[in-house]
Amino acid sequence: MKGILIYEFKEIERNQSFIDRLVKAAENNGHSLTVLDDQCASIPEVDFIFFRARNPKLSKQLEQRNVPMFNRSEVNVIANDKWKAIQLVQLLGIATVPTKIIKTALDINKYPVILKTVDGHGGTQVELLHTNDNVEIFLENHSSKMIIAQPYIETNATDVRVFMLGTSVIGAVKRIGAKNSFKSNFTLGGTVEEYILNNQQLAEVEKIANALKSDYIGIDFLLLPDGSWLFNEIEDPVGARSYFQTTKKDIAIPIMEYIHQKLSQKDCSEL
Repeated sequence: MKGILIYEFKEIERNQSFIDRLVKAAENNGHSLTVLDDQCASIPEVDFIFFRARNPKLSKQLEQRNVPMFNRSEVNVIANDKWKAIQLVQLLGIATVPTKIIKTALDINKYPVILKTVDGHGGTQVELLHTNDNVEIFLENHSSKMIIAQPYIETNATDVRVFMLGTSVIGAVKRIGAKNSFKSNFTLGGTVEEYILNNQQLAEVEKIANALKSDYIGIDFLLLPDGSWLFNEIEDPVGARSYFQTTKKDIAIPIMEYIHQKLSQKDCSEL
């Protein structure tokens, strides 16, 4: 089958190695995969779409073609809106980082506080702030965005990212932030190690993925000193550099095997 792999233009070069592995893994499963950026003027008709851009509007448009799309558009919408993701997981009865929408510094009643735009990613548009003046500056700098506030929770800049294929966990990493940073992002200089989920944690991530009907996502949790965790964010698209760093396994292989299986199931259902 013919498929397209859609990325944001600026992300294609940065992810070229992963893209090449996805294309090869697709070929090994009997499929072709053409890479396009999400600003392409014309996206051809194909048999399936692997959507790796943060572009909910385009995702929704392409979903109207009624061909298999990984992930479906609603996953892209929720994962790229931190407030919507928090609300979903709260409805599932899973503990989350306390979060509220704010308009002005008067909405903050305790410091330090972490402010985020709802659509930031990769550790951008998120700051740890200590004064009303700092909050006002952040709000002014991001005046066109919806802003959420979260209390600072001591985690030693540590979180867990869980990589999901469907409702199955394919791996998890514990990310520890760089010195003097409250951010745990691996791409910002943090370190990573493999993390093994307990039964309760497995049940929670499976519950989230099942509710989302997602294909390939990352789910992030703050890891507390007592070993418990709080849901923080969903990532679509999710980067896998930390997964490779800890396992040395090529995640492109199980991803394309999963897509192949889903496409085969669809073919059988149409017979």
